[in-house]
Amino acid sequence: MNHTLSSPPLRSAGILFLACAAALTAGCDSNKAAAGPGAAGANRPPPQVGVYTVTPQALPVITELPGRTSAYQVAEVRPQVGGIVQKRLFTEGADVKAGTPLYQIDSATYQATYSAAKAALARAKANLLTSGPKVARYKELVEIEGVSRQDYEDAIAANAQAKADVESAQASLETARINVGYTRVTAPISGRIGRSTVTPGALVTAGQAAAMTTVQQLDPIYVDVTQSSEEMLRLKRQFESGGVKQANGQAKVTLKLADGSTYAQPGKLQFADASVDPSTGNVTLRALFPNPKQDLLPGMFVRAVVENGVDEKAIAVPQQGVTRNPKGEATALVLNQKGIVEQRILTTSGTLGDRWLVTSGLAGGDRVIVEGVQKVKPGAPATVAPPTAATTAAAKPAAPAAH
Repeated sequence: MNHTLSSPPLRSAGILFLACAAALTAGCDSNKAAAGPGAAGANRPPPQVGVYTVTPQALPVITELPGRTSAYQVAEVRPQVGGIVQKRLFTEGADVKAGTPLYQIDSATYQATYSAAKAALARAKANLLTSGPKVARYKELVEIEGVSRQDYEDAIAANAQAKADVESAQASLETARINVGYTRVTAPISGRIGRSTVTPGALVTAGQAAAMTTVQQLDPIYVDVTQSSEEMLRLKRQFESGGVKQANGQAKVTLKLADGSTYAQPGKLQFADASVDPSTGNVTLRALFPNPKQDLLPGMFVRAVVENGVDEKAIAVPQQGVTRNPKGEATALVLNQKGIVEQRILTTSGTLGDRWLVTSGLAGGDRVIVEGVQKVKPGAPATVAPPTAATTAAAKPAAPAAH
């Protein structure tokens, strides 16, 4: 006899088994899906980076130094005689030539002194007219004993005194003439005149402390800059070792103005001070610049770019390939010959256009990563990407004219 009551339980067990099998299958598929990206990432090729191959080249050794302009010549105008100022004869802020009248001082008393000196000279000359012939006559008489020798010697002394009186009167007359001339105050040099500190009616005295006005020659003009004694010694050592060839003749200098523009006229380094400022440790350098349009005025803040010489094996690296670590040190990522990224600590000496000048940390042939820096880290592999416009531009030699 068949028992049909047992069939429903068997069907339920089969359904449960199939459900478990489906769940296990789904779980395995999900594990594979989760493992899939990781497995694929393990086989991902190294990232591609853009590199700049270091090539030593001859570049100018340039130092940028702060400084200020100062006039080529400065003359503070002071009176050489005292008196009342009658007139001011110039326009403030104008250009004047040497000898141009600037002030007129009352000359009445000096004219009177001149006239008195002139009269004294005439009197002295009149006395000389009588003393000379008297000596001649006494000479003849003393020979025949017509006069005593004492009278003859007195006549000689009187004649000498008359000659001295003439010379003294001439000197007094010349002094009086000079003082009359000093009542008209003139410009001692050519240049631009400043404001007047006195007005008509003011009393001035000879050699007074306060200047009446100031004249400054602005073309050419000086630029005084400061350089640390350490930097000067380092540059000197480079010259001595032959690493840097000294510029022939005077060093060339260009100027960067306060607004960031470059002054059109180049200058020349004149000299370096013979002593170091003990308070700052700096040495003052002086450069001379033409200033035909008087764009440069005394006291302006500028930055002087001094070309000291030529480094035959200079290394210039694009700025995008150089970063700073937390210590503030300059660093660069380099792709070595094995395709592994290395980090180098660099020593830089400044910039040349859009490039860092590197004195240590890199050598010729090193491949500095300039693109894709964020995709790699030290110790990781990388490959060189095909050249792009950016890496092609970075590979061009540094241009000195860009500074």
